[in-house]
Amino acid sequence: MSPDEWQAHVTTEAALAMGRWLEARGRLDRPIASLTRRDLECMASNAISRFIVLASERRTAAPDAEERSALDLLLMG
Repeated sequence: MSPDEWQAHVTTEAALAMGRWLEARGRLDRPIASLTRRDLECMASNAISRFIVLASERRTAAPDAEERSALDLLLMG
């Protein structure tokens, strides 16, 4: 998977994580403006968590050292 394909995949997965969080709370059909700050923080947390899992998996399987190094820096903060 190329870096561009991986980025598209991660973006989709993060959006799905936010959608699952909203759906589980019965808020999928509500406008974003009606969500509380806590709702938004929880959605962001779910999306970030999903990204960390995917980036960790990608780091392990990264085809080249440069990409592994970039993911190491990203994941270590």
